[in-house]
Amino acid sequence: MPQINLTITGTGSYLPATVLLSTDIDDRMGWERGECEARCGIAARHVAMPDETTAFMGAEAARRAMEMAGCKPADLDMILGACGVSGQPGPPTAALVQERLGLAGSGIPAFDVNATCLGFLQALDLAATHVQCGRVRRVLVFSSDTASVGLDWNRPEAAAIYGDGAAAVVVEAGGRGAVLAHDFQTYAHGHETGMRAAGDARNDPIRGIAPGEGRFHMEGCKAFKLASRYLPRFLQRLLKKADVGLNGIGCVIPHQASAQALQHATRNLWLPPERVVDIFSRAGNQLAASIPTALDHAVRTRRLGRGDTALLMGTSAGISLGGTLVRF
Repeated sequence: MPQINLTITGTGSYLPATVLLSTDIDDRMGWERGECEARCGIAARHVAMPDETTAFMGAEAARRAMEMAGCKPADLDMILGACGVSGQPGPPTAALVQERLGLAGSGIPAFDVNATCLGFLQALDLAATHVQCGRVRRVLVFSSDTASVGLDWNRPEAAAIYGDGAAAVVVEAGGRGAVLAHDFQTYAHGHETGMRAAGDARNDPIRGIAPGEGRFHMEGCKAFKLASRYLPRFLQRLLKKADVGLNGIGCVIPHQASAQALQHATRNLWLPPERVVDIFSRAGNQLAASIPTALDHAVRTRRLGRGDTALLMGTSAGISLGGTLVRF
């Protein structure tokens, strides 16, 4: 696969100010102190307040990414939103972020890509394709999610792990960076292991939503077992496309699905543990924002530097598998 020459010139993230500790969840559920962290591997996560909408958080993350990239909103040629759960059915969250960045009258294309927790990778690939075709030179890609609004506390082990937040990157044509390879696969026979059913003609809010349909439903064990069946072969194929071995990867940035999923993936895929970025215990599963938030963390803590090769990968509702190899 021919590489696409583009560089991630800026990364940024936004975490809501309100922090929900695992001990707060213990109190809510009537558990002994420490039980939530022991069960779920999470110490804290961030929860958005009503004024911290997906558009607000996405714009804040975008500003931080642009600051690192040394560019202004007017320098952008395209804005791609990649939220796991958009703030509203329409217009796209990208349009709302465009407005918050002062670009409402600019005409810059702004639209969303929906691939649930792997939306960021698909949007990044789309941005790379537009750059490769010469249609654009600089693209903002952001993910922003408020998973906390759809949690089912009758299933506390699932509800406890989700956190809110947003992250963004600025990618530009040229430079020393590159997309070395990208792959994406979907196995729809596992779609019911992770879903939020409300919102279509079957469960329209205007007609009324059936009890529980507005909440996230996740069967983590089933989802992981199904994904694990395909992940090893998927990863081998991705590395072969890029002609890169595991030893050539300086940083692995996985979707922060759960503590157990991160541990199993590291072990079963033979990933070097010291190179895997794991921020789950302090941020939780942020849906589509997980991968770019972990990417920003890796950049700002200098775990990922210029010239390094990074593997961005994960699974999502679908069930889908996704991976992108980039030279940062």
